[in-house]
Amino acid sequence: MSQLFADIFPPADKAQWLAQVQKDLKDPTRSAEAVYESLRWQTPEGFSVEPYYTAEDLEHLPLETLQAAQKKQPGWLTTPELRVQDPKEDNATLRDWLSRGADALLLDGTNTAGTEADLTRLLNGIKLSETPVFFRFTGPATEWLTTLQRVAPYQLKGGFLNDQLARWTTAGDPYTAGLASVAEATRLSASSPQFRTITVSSHAVHNAGANATQELAFLLASLTDIYDHLTNAGLAVDQLAPKTVLSVSVGTSYFMEIAKLWALRILYQRLLAAYSPHASHPMPERRNAHGPCYIHAQTSTFYDATATPYTNLLRATTEAMAAVIGGCDALTVHPYDTTFRQPDEFSHRIARNLSILLKEESHLDKVADPAAGTYYLENLTNQLVEAAWQLFLAVEERGGFTKAFEQGFIQEQIQQAYQAKVDAVQNGRVLVGVTKFRFDEESVAKPDQPLRPLQANGIPLLPDRRLATAFE
Repeated sequence: MSQLFADIFPPADKAQWLAQVQKDLKDPTRSAEAVYESLRWQTPEGFSVEPYYTAEDLEHLPLETLQAAQKKQPGWLTTPELRVQDPKEDNATLRDWLSRGADALLLDGTNTAGTEADLTRLLNGIKLSETPVFFRFTGPATEWLTTLQRVAPYQLKGGFLNDQLARWTTAGDPYTAGLASVAEATRLSASSPQFRTITVSSHAVHNAGANATQELAFLLASLTDIYDHLTNAGLAVDQLAPKTVLSVSVGTSYFMEIAKLWALRILYQRLLAAYSPHASHPMPERRNAHGPCYIHAQTSTFYDATATPYTNLLRATTEAMAAVIGGCDALTVHPYDTTFRQPDEFSHRIARNLSILLKEESHLDKVADPAAGTYYLENLTNQLVEAAWQLFLAVEERGGFTKAFEQGFIQEQIQQAYQAKVDAVQNGRVLVGVTKFRFDEESVAKPDQPLRPLQANGIPLLPDRRLATAFE
């Protein structure tokens, strides 16, 4: 049979494909090369994307490295988020979610004191040795951990999703004491290897308008600064890696976001290799480190709209698919109305069901790397890896993430990327339901948002933005 098809469809190299494309798109007013060039497009990251790829385009890629870094086990945790208001009432909500398809929980405890009584009521009937629970909160990590260990005195699953440097870049809060507390919490939770105490995230730079290259580079630079603080506190990098969560926002550019998660795993492995005394990368000598890359992904609020808000359901679907195909380990889908009101039971249920549908009906949890072997994605991933690594090295040359931020380098880079996105919409890029096909089917009351400081100690801070705001 294979021989039959080989006779009908003889092999064709890329040059033959190019000749056929130029023949089919023949235009008497333009040369064949100009016609083909019109099919290429530029990404916001500055990459030139070909209209098609063949196996020949893989010849120059480090395929073994690209593929070896990717996730080896299928599946992810459906991890809905709840902002804790009343621990007792919220406990009933959480238990209901777990009975309706949630695999893990993300609890925003910034409105609670995290007392033993609060956590006892909140986690009643939820065993953290079976159900991973992730926490966002204010206050020292050690206090939350010791309280949690009294409430649940067994091996814990889940972790803390507090990013100390991200908090500094958005609110100006000092980070030194927070990182010292993270170091101590990492030691104290050694008996719970599946409870992760170190989080580095891209959410702050993503919501300020960064492109994919910048998200990866600045996350990597932030991670390096945090690891430096923690190793200076006496922890070895191979103690830190299994305790680390890389938490990223996933936007609407489907293929770019898949490539972003692929690239993140490769860059993380490259960073760990750079801690070796024999590393070839131009970074300070560091200790050997080997460990899993655990990625928590959440759908973006940057691309959400308050005009025609049901379009956010479609955006979240695209983002969730990109996240799971890219290989996330835990997925949080924000309710479609997150940006303009307190989500209700319906919007929480629909958000949770997006992840469940991708498992139960699309069966994407049955394959570890469903997009493996995609010529386009592997080329795009390699471009992202190298561009992000070069920008990361540029940050390192300025003294690392915190120094580059104090110098305004990071803010300037992100501002340029954000303005390019706004300009693209002004020049015709469509925001469905905002600039085109708009239908205000409900009155959207925008909630009062707490004013974030514009700067701290003379250092400009990162704003929390939405692309659609200027056009609503």
